[in-house]
Amino acid sequence: MPRILIATGLILLFAGLCWPLLSRLPLGRLPGDILIQRHNFTFYLPITTCVLVSIIFSFIACIIRR
Repeated sequence: MPRILIATGLILLFAGLCWPLLSRLPLGRLPGDILIQRHNFTFYLPITTCVLVSIIFSFIACIIRR
């Protein structure tokens, strides 16, 4: 359990340090992401982004397990 917590902390630290670079990626604005804007209402459902991130994390987890 301590190893998992340390690894999670390091990953979050790395993501935080890389945030300026990560924010430039087009994630969240991909085709297939649903954005509905009305007068005082905005609904955003990032379907394609979630699928892409899930595939990437699954691939990374598969590599780490080997």
